[in-house]
Amino acid sequence: MILRTGIIQQQNSVDIEANRAAIAEKIRALAADGAKLIVNQELHDSLYFCQTEDVEACSLAVPIPGDVTDFYGALARECGVVLVCSLFERRAPGLYHNTAVVFEADGTIAGKYRKMHIPDDPAYYEKFYFTPGDLGFEPIDTSVGRLGVLVCWDQWYPEAARLMALAGAEVLIYPTAIGWESTDSDDEKARQREAWTTVQRGHAIANGLPVVAVNRVGQEPDPSGATAGIQFWGSSFVAGPQGEFLYRAPSDAEATAIVDIDTARCENVRRWWPFLRDRRIDAYADLTKRFRR
Repeated sequence: MILRTGIIQQQNSVDIEANRAAIAEKIRALAADGAKLIVNQELHDSLYFCQTEDVEACSLAVPIPGDVTDFYGALARECGVVLVCSLFERRAPGLYHNTAVVFEADGTIAGKYRKMHIPDDPAYYEKFYFTPGDLGFEPIDTSVGRLGVLVCWDQWYPEAARLMALAGAEVLIYPTAIGWESTDSDDEKARQREAWTTVQRGHAIANGLPVVAVNRVGQEPDPSGATAGIQFWGSSFVAGPQGEFLYRAPSDAEATAIVDIDTARCENVRRWWPFLRDRRIDAYADLTKRFRR
């Protein structure tokens, strides 16, 4: 099966309605060109508000389902595509999640995933806003296949990718928001971006699955003025089941693209490299420990 996958790498503004309008226009264009699955970046409706700890930013959260999911559901139905969105979910007062929502081509919600690994680093103060996910690592069944949807910081954890693969995911998807701190050297910036790319290509190889990673792009200021903000490095990419690049976006510009993924090829790759067959599940109990010493 050839899965025609559209990606949207976008630079956002403070204007949420304008961001949504731009996304909608790009979704329509990708669908018109034949995309059947379209993936957006992390928290795509707004600026990346986690650069500071501000309780007022919690007002950006939306209920699921609600008006925003109605908007994207209607868009998926209009275009006849499976759509992966990334939203700031308001579950209850004071209880929020970083949530990926997958819409079926008929506009219904096929499923959602709440980000499990939550970072807390300078300019990425996500623990202030997001409760860790409680839905586990469960693929979402859609008309284009079983989607193993994870979110950003999850992409550094091979356990998350493996558990999605063991649950039958046919593709791994990572909406993302990651970039450079302005004071880092050019060499350090290059190392960080290549580490981000390499670890995800490793997930593709280790599990014999395609990977779709869609990142933000552009400069976003620090509202507090304490830093020079984040330069999101774009570089969204699609890798095949041997980690091979099928597409890579630029680091400094918006991009939309349709990438053809041969999902049937994964079967042959897993026959050539039967990593799942040779796993020593009898010897992995210590993986559930924080540390062994």
